[in-house]
Amino acid sequence: MKLPIALVMAMAVQLAGGVWWVSQQAATIESLEENVEQFASRMAVEDTVNLKRDVQESRTDITELWEDSDELWEEMAAMLASFNSINELRQRIALLETELKYMNRDHNKMLMNDDGM
Repeated sequence: MKLPIALVMAMAVQLAGGVWWVSQQAATIESLEENVEQFASRMAVEDTVNLKRDVQESRTDITELWEDSDELWEEMAAMLASFNSINELRQRIALLETELKYMNRDHNKMLMNDDGM
């Protein structure tokens, strides 16, 4: 079986081209893998930085809320003191009204006794 030299040469060129193409693909894949590793590393660093920033912001928010809650407790204590004062005044007014009622009754009795004599 005789093969023409041109056919053997064409097959050799195709084989060489295939080997070259495969090696280029391998180099491209390797380069892409390195890029993916770099991106993954960069993403991990960015995630860590973002997480630290978020934690700091949350800490600040919590501190502000805590301070606001302290102010609310102080205001509530002041309101309760005001309510207690109002209730004490109401009690005193109720006592004065009761005393005035009895004083008017007694006064009216005295006037009737004076007129009736």
